[in-house]
Amino acid sequence: MKKKVPEATGFENEIWAYALRNAIEHGRAVPGKVLPKLFGHGLKKEDVGKVMPELRKIVAKVDIMSDKERADSMNLYSQYLKERPEQENFLPALPGHTSGGKVVLRLAPFPSGALHIGNARTYMLNALYAEAYEGRVLLVMDDTIGSVDKPVDPDAYKLIEDGLKWLKIDYGKKVHYKSSRAKEYYKVAEELIKKGAAYVCHCKAEELRKYRREGVACGHRMLPADVQLLRWKEMFADEPGGSVLRLKTDMQDPNPAFRDRVLFKVSDREHPRTGTKIRVWPTLEMSWAVDDVQLGISHVIRGNDLQMETQTERFIWDLLGWEGPEVMHTGLVKVDISGANVSKSKSRAQVKSGEFSGWDDPRTWSLQSLKRRGIKPEAFRAFVKELGVTKNDVTVPIETLYALNRTLVDKSAKRFSFVIDPKELVVDGAPYWKHVDVPVHPEKDDTRRVMLGKKIYVPGGDWRASKGKTVRLLHLYNVQLPASGAKAVHMGESVEAKMPKIQWVSHHVPVEVVMPDGSHVEGVGEAGLEKLRPGAVVQFERFGFVRFDGVEKGKKRFWFSHK
Repeated sequence: MKKKVPEATGFENEIWAYALRNAIEHGRAVPGKVLPKLFGHGLKKEDVGKVMPELRKIVAKVDIMSDKERADSMNLYSQYLKERPEQENFLPALPGHTSGGKVVLRLAPFPSGALHIGNARTYMLNALYAEAYEGRVLLVMDDTIGSVDKPVDPDAYKLIEDGLKWLKIDYGKKVHYKSSRAKEYYKVAEELIKKGAAYVCHCKAEELRKYRREGVACGHRMLPADVQLLRWKEMFADEPGGSVLRLKTDMQDPNPAFRDRVLFKVSDREHPRTGTKIRVWPTLEMSWAVDDVQLGISHVIRGNDLQMETQTERFIWDLLGWEGPEVMHTGLVKVDISGANVSKSKSRAQVKSGEFSGWDDPRTWSLQSLKRRGIKPEAFRAFVKELGVTKNDVTVPIETLYALNRTLVDKSAKRFSFVIDPKELVVDGAPYWKHVDVPVHPEKDDTRRVMLGKKIYVPGGDWRASKGKTVRLLHLYNVQLPASGAKAVHMGESVEAKMPKIQWVSHHVPVEVVMPDGSHVEGVGEAGLEKLRPGAVVQFERFGFVRFDGVEKGKKRFWFSHK
């Protein structure tokens, strides 16, 4: 009689299906690889916490199954898998692209800080498309004047380039700067004015909003083109906020925000590249309208949040008779990081105030911080590929990136022991061993030699939880922990499945680990850590993967990667 799938009330069947597939393909199931698949079946971000206990329970069951049991179960649950496209098709076709057509895309970061895990995804998407179509990408620094709250940061230029190079995004040798293209923008502004399509407005911000809301044109809009040109020239001597150049759109447009968009504004703020030389600055959508045509961009890939900017650009292209690039909007991807709010503006303020140690502080979630934590650029690339292009906004757990990175580092990372809050022990009756050979990896036959001394150090938390009980010191022998004091008793070497297993070190070095939330965990690590070179990614058994950063104040300092 054929087995039936048990009736499920939530996502149990889907979890079984993806956990089984993950285990069959990779040898074991990983929660971080299973969870993202559930979003395609209707899981909402706010319900992630509800499904995680069941997900972990099912993954644990799948991991102890035999190959035959997994295959048999897969036959039952495969109906709950959504068909997976071939890897080469993870990118939808570029709109309007014809065979043999040249593809030129652009990366246009605003240099107010380092790229972070959220916005770097769009740049990687552009790079992946360029590779797929044998095209190229241009790096165009979106360095117009910005705002008081979001100014251009002189350090950001290099931070952005360093981040893109770490991701191995090839944008050629030349970097384009909008702050160097003011004359091009001014020429187009005058052309729009001469066509009667733009006008200088002296309305206050509240007046402008009122007119837009009511669909009423202000008096400045009615002045002839020759007068507007004079007012445009006068604008260069005006005070900040005194005047703007506005685009004439339909004041009855269904969207009030599109009515007479601002194209240029006056600012006296100093720019890191041009000082106070430029006073009349284009808005980003005005500069994009010009650059996307003049720089030969064939396709623009941007988020759904920039629909209005696309509408403005197309409006300008039509007025000028220009053929602009194809524009593809994608859903925004929010990376769900427990206890973190990824914001370049907030991170910039915290870096400047000294609250964060720099742009590589783990709390910034910048590319610099991911690199310092030991995340590989190949993992980020795989992360973007796995997300693909979505029409709707989605939220994905950070564990997805961690799972991909774990796949890359797991088999090459050396294992070491790390003990937090060390409790010193002397084991009475223990055999006199100068060293013990322990596995370098659970799936490898190779071993590493760990030197033994008279004293053993175990985690203080494990000692307090098991005082007076017999435990297994991993890869060593069994001991009865003291209820108090430092004297433990040797209890043999036989391995018992149900006996608690705890970490230990003997000869050791002081260790400090910087965690993703900025906190520091201190303890001792085995003496073999002395041989590590900065940049090495290793695994502290039963703690997680870490990257060796160097020695600081006599301590071996590591940055936590992930479990």
